[in-house]
Amino acid sequence: MPEKALKNTLKVQRAKKDLTQEQLAQMVGVTRKTINTVEKGKYVPSTYLALKLAKVLGVPVEELFQIRENSSNNDVSF
Repeated sequence: MPEKALKNTLKVQRAKKDLTQEQLAQMVGVTRKTINTVEKGKYVPSTYLALKLAKVLGVPVEELFQIRENSSNNDVSF
C-alpha cells in the first residue's frame, strides 16, 4: 500500500497575506515554531488548528492541506 503524507500550502498562503510566521502564530494562538514546523511538513496540526489557519487566511482547509501518496522527505507520513 502506498505511503500517504500531508502536504500543505501554508507558507504560500501566508505570503499572499503578507504575514510573518510570528504574526500568523499570534492570530491563531500558537508559537512561531509551531507555524514553522507545520510549513515544513514536520508537524500535522489538529483539526481545530487547521480550521483556524484556514479561517484566518481566508481559504478552504482543503486548499491549505492535501493528502499526497508516495511522500517525500518534507511530508509528514501517517
